[in-house]
Amino acid sequence: MSDITSPAILYLKAGLFVLGGSMAAGLLLLDSPSLRTAVLLSLSVWCFARAYYFAFYVVQHYIDDSYRFAGLLDFTRYVLERRSRRNTDSSGPTSNPSPSRSESTPS
Repeated sequence: MSDITSPAILYLKAGLFVLGGSMAAGLLLLDSPSLRTAVLLSLSVWCFARAYYFAFYVVQHYIDDSYRFAGLLDFTRYVLERRSRRNTDSSGPTSNPSPSRSESTPS
């Protein structure tokens, strides 16, 4: 399947996301109409939006400008592969395990 390139369809998709999120938030608030629920829901939405921003903007522009993400699964794969490469690079067959913080700090 190819990427969506039509601006009209992209705007429709964004609108459907906003509609779905608004309906879900509205139903949650109808189910539990309290200030606490509204604040926690708002905080949750804001935190997930910031995490999404981190995954797609911050990583691409400040951490690894050579990688482009197509979705959250690609980002998760990237993080796991990067961690795996880092562990493989630092623990070769001839390397010694790194000392703990207390062992490496002079007394």
